[in-house]
Amino acid sequence: MRAAYRRERPSLVIHCAALSQSPACQETPLLARLLNVEVTALLADLASEIPFFFFSTDLVFDGLQGDYLETDEVNPRGVYAETKVAAESLVLLNPRHTVIRTSLNGGVSVRGDRAFNEQLRRAFLKGQKVGLFTDEYRNPLPAIVTARAVWEIACKGLTGIYHVAGRERLSRFQIGQILAARWPDVNPTISPESLSSYRGAPRSPDTTLNCSKAQAAISFSLPGLGEWLEQNPHEPF
Repeated sequence: MRAAYRRERPSLVIHCAALSQSPACQETPLLARLLNVEVTALLADLASEIPFFFFSTDLVFDGLQGDYLETDEVNPRGVYAETKVAAESLVLLNPRHTVIRTSLNGGVSVRGDRAFNEQLRRAFLKGQKVGLFTDEYRNPLPAIVTARAVWEIACKGLTGIYHVAGRERLSRFQIGQILAARWPDVNPTISPESLSSYRGAPRSPDTTLNCSKAQAAISFSLPGLGEWLEQNPHEPF
């Protein structure tokens, strides 16, 4: 990595990589720390003299409140969120650097299995009935919109913490309903579930982000997922 950095001599680094699946982080905490904290520390050190953007998550919050501002106190639940909080602290030691907290990002990945919409579509294609929580809330956004917003923030030279997420507060079940309506060809079947009956890695009920700070800095309105899908009916998603 150091050799590649010296060879490329970037003027900006946007760090998106992570072990981002919460169950995988719970099962392999040392690997989660290596990939989410130590890799970030290395990159932030290499980029000490230039702008560095680190992608973090809404899951740094415990989800007991929702509509979180950048100034609200973090309280991570689970290994993934803990590693992101640790990485944020390292990044923010440098006044040139920026943390972008975002929610679920959807779109089309190279492998076809990275985004939440891709994972859900794969389950439908396998004929699986998918249970989705009616009481766990996020504000999802197409990755292409996230990229545009972050690029504008970067071009303005803004630093510190920014929340970049969709305008709609949606439950997991509502997200599933929106996507199922877009994919009638895969015969989607979803069922409502509650966090009260869930047993597994810690989950946060409402980690929706208040994005007013980022909204004031960019030239366009951050859309909700349903709004964006309606306006872009032919966009791959």
